[in-house]
Amino acid sequence: MASLPTLSTMSLPFSLTATFRSLSLTASTRSFSTTRITQKTKQLPDYIPPYPYGPNYIYKQSNSGLYGGTMIQFGNKISKGRNEGKTRRFWKPNVRRKKLWSEALGEHLYIKVTRKALRTIWKSGGLDNYLLDDRPGRVKELGMFGWELRWRVMQTPKIQEQFRHERQRLGLPEPPSFEEWMKQKEAELQAKVEEDTNIKEITKPTYNEKLY
Repeated sequence: MASLPTLSTMSLPFSLTATFRSLSLTASTRSFSTTRITQKTKQLPDYIPPYPYGPNYIYKQSNSGLYGGTMIQFGNKISKGRNEGKTRRFWKPNVRRKKLWSEALGEHLYIKVTRKALRTIWKSGGLDNYLLDDRPGRVKELGMFGWELRWRVMQTPKIQEQFRHERQRLGLPEPPSFEEWMKQKEAELQAKVEEDTNIKEITKPTYNEKLY
């Protein structure tokens, strides 16, 4: 009587094809990317003066709104249990998208602003007064976005008229126009080039005069 096949014999594959059937030579591909998108640093247009403090490379999100100098803060979460353990955590700025009125531009602006900057705007008496403050601390907390918005506000006819009255009150002369300023700079540059290329004075012979 033929004996029945054992379990070990039945579990073995019948061919090499069945052996490698469950193996895959191709690597599994992900349907999503695990790399984070790098944020581009905001750059000002060429016609706007450069920002004296430069863009924020640490917290690049602050270059696209009025953040008032706030950044992500890091610290510890202290548990109240028996061990009083510490867990690292972070606090993001309270950023909201608000509609603010600009009297100089005559329109509402939708701006990303933090709660800290919004309180300062209210205390200053409006968005225009907040942007036109020339104190170093205020200019530093404006950021790239605030600096560009400040330049737009300063170019409006209303603010230009306000500056003209202040110059008259202080007895200051009127600044030259852009065309006059360009002509003055070109004349200065031409005079400097002529002075540098004047070889007559450089190649003028010198004589040694002996004093007896």
